[in-house]
Amino acid sequence: MGLAQYAIVAVQDEWGVLHDGDVKNTYATKEAAFESAVAAASLALREGHEVHVSVPGREAGENALGS
Repeated sequence: MGLAQYAIVAVQDEWGVLHDGDVKNTYATKEAAFESAVAAASLALREGHEVHVSVPGREAGENALGS
């Protein structure tokens, strides 16, 4: 099986999940994007893929709620 990679990325004032070189949806919070990525990663894991999920840490000036 292959490798399924999911990366949480900033998209303007929102967050997205980068997978296969594309961001298909955006989310209001980093946590919402993470939950979406983990749901997709769970399916990939079930299919036998190696899974990587990455999420950036909070940057200076970013509030604790992920916006």
